[in-house]
Amino acid sequence: MTGYAARVKAVQTITNRRPIAVKPPAPLSSLWASDVFTLSKMKESLPKEIYRSLKKTIETNATLDVSVADVVALTMKDWAMSKGALYYAHVFYPLTHATAEKHDGFISVQNDGSVISEFSGKVLVQGEPDGSSFPNGGMRSTFEARGYTAWDVTSPAFIMTTDNGATLCIPTVFVSWTGKALDMKTPLLRANAAMNKAAQRVLSILGHTDIAPVNSSCGAEQEYFLVDANFVNSRPDLLLTGRTLFGAAAAKGQQFDDHYFGAIPERIQVYMQDVEEQLYRLGIPAKTRHNEVAPGQFEFAPFFESANVATDHQQLLMTVLKNTAKKHGLVCLLHEKPFKGINGSGKHVNWSVGNATQGNLLDPGTTPHSNSQFLLFCGAVIRGVHKYGPLLRAAVATASNDHRLGANEAPPAIMSVYLGTQLDTIFAQIRNGEITGSDDAGVMDLGIQTLPVFKKDAGDRNRTSPFAFTGNRFEFRAVGSGQSVAGPLTVLDTVLADSLNWIADDLETQLAQGVDLNTAILKTLKEIIDKQGAVIFNGNSYSAEWHRMAVEERGLPNLKTAADALPVLKEAYIEELFDRVGVLSPDELASRFEIFAEQFILSIDVEAKLAVSTAKTGIYPAAVRYLAELSAAISSLKSNGVELGNAPLLRIAEWVTAMMDAVDKLAASLTQHDFSTVEAHMQFCAGTIRPLMDEVRHAVDALEGEIANELWPYPTYQEMLFIK
Repeated sequence: MTGYAARVKAVQTITNRRPIAVKPPAPLSSLWASDVFTLSKMKESLPKEIYRSLKKTIETNATLDVSVADVVALTMKDWAMSKGALYYAHVFYPLTHATAEKHDGFISVQNDGSVISEFSGKVLVQGEPDGSSFPNGGMRSTFEARGYTAWDVTSPAFIMTTDNGATLCIPTVFVSWTGKALDMKTPLLRANAAMNKAAQRVLSILGHTDIAPVNSSCGAEQEYFLVDANFVNSRPDLLLTGRTLFGAAAAKGQQFDDHYFGAIPERIQVYMQDVEEQLYRLGIPAKTRHNEVAPGQFEFAPFFESANVATDHQQLLMTVLKNTAKKHGLVCLLHEKPFKGINGSGKHVNWSVGNATQGNLLDPGTTPHSNSQFLLFCGAVIRGVHKYGPLLRAAVATASNDHRLGANEAPPAIMSVYLGTQLDTIFAQIRNGEITGSDDAGVMDLGIQTLPVFKKDAGDRNRTSPFAFTGNRFEFRAVGSGQSVAGPLTVLDTVLADSLNWIADDLETQLAQGVDLNTAILKTLKEIIDKQGAVIFNGNSYSAEWHRMAVEERGLPNLKTAADALPVLKEAYIEELFDRVGVLSPDELASRFEIFAEQFILSIDVEAKLAVSTAKTGIYPAAVRYLAELSAAISSLKSNGVELGNAPLLRIAEWVTAMMDAVDKLAASLTQHDFSTVEAHMQFCAGTIRPLMDEVRHAVDALEGEIANELWPYPTYQEMLFIK
């Protein structure tokens, strides 16, 4: 069944579907982390000495004592098998933004042919998946296939349960035989370690002696679309690319603002409840759920966790969202722009740094003007975003995110920092050489006796800023919904480490010259604001005036596409940064450019080929059939004395001709392969292929508004977005 008949059948199936039986949610206390091998479970089951050794590694970043692995492996296996697991998997995160895993059984064949359940410490600590087919960016030859996974004890093992059974999942890093990072996790762990070392230097200079390890934290707000599977299965573009390559806007979109925070549809709420139960079992602190701005768009937001664990949990969240959608007859779309003309989806990364002894180091407290610790760490962020803004842009550069950034629904491609009124005033005072104070946030009194009077925040939020301070953290709003957060977090930790080391060096130099600490701090902060203050902008980042001002007056780069941004990874100062801080070697960094550039090119190539084939085999036949029927009808009516004219016929014929002309040009562009560099190929994709795809789409979307509904072959925006 194809075309209109499939659309009708889909609508009938959806509207006549029986609601999924809703079971009452179990008490949170019985659900929470029930499928996670937590510290409390370790404490119950491991010998005290081994438990203390693991706890020390997890909480203080101490070196892992591998001699404990055999006992841990045996205990972990017994726990997993008690939960129904017969297999285990080293879970890792290759450079594809996806999750990878290889399942092995708890089985060992004995000499007499019998089998026993077995899971050794060696197997827990180290695995060896075939690494030959994972992207490596030229770090090794094709014939070099060995890759290692290594246990990350700081991220807890867990049980992943599906209808096919349960599997013990062990978070790991993934490296080559030569020790090069082939994954997203290894650089993040290195970056966090570098940031911790630099942060401790600054805290020591401030006089702290009891300093716990400093970790970055992350809370990633995940936006996504849900579309009925009956519609998606009839849309080749959604199936293969995650976005609609064609589709005329429905008469109603998001213009009434009635979907945002509206009542969650019953079917979707049942789905969300199912997702939440699984997340709670996995120890993922999903806190908030709501409708997003666009019809069919929703969001989950978690509590903060340490960046490494939050990254693993974020990957799990995306997996659970997609897998659970299938059970409910839905498809979860994580593409940044699945539908043209309405908001796309992001993943706002709320990022901060702190430890157990000094707390959140980006918390300004009630008197931020006198909080030197906060001002130094905030200044370090400002310096990092200005000095390495192009790198932050490269960290969110994908073919799919290009559709979203700068579209007046997401931050522009210009990296800037929003501080809010209170902090902006303080840093203006620093620029003038003297801190005189800060205004109190005040209270909100609505003048209604029955309503509470409550304390206001020190500053408003700015939804147009790509990097906004929001009270005790920064919100990196440019991250795409389908991305791993590991890359952006690695960059943030790296640039913060660099800035904190610069601050520590500057303060130490001044103190050695006899300058008192407070004077030295003010001088250091003033130098940051004098040199890097151009990155601070508290206005409307969507405005054309800001785009002009940012580039022409402040010298901030506007890297509009991934083709513009990714080559930043090849810049000498970026290579030197990662090498100096100890996060990525030059080879590892170069490999990431090659991999991400190839993914950009391949993504656009797949879309373009699909646009050509869909236009030729789906849209063109429908249009020609309608032209023939319309022509016959007009001729028949004319023979009976009814004159309608040929205007509609000619208009449709013009659009068909325009579509096929654009298709021919697009198909021809796909045959070009003689590019001198990867950068040239990327620019061709961004500057030639994508505009030709837009040209094809313009004609197709116009035809959708002309051709009889019963002949249109694909589900429409109205159907996909509003029929649930």
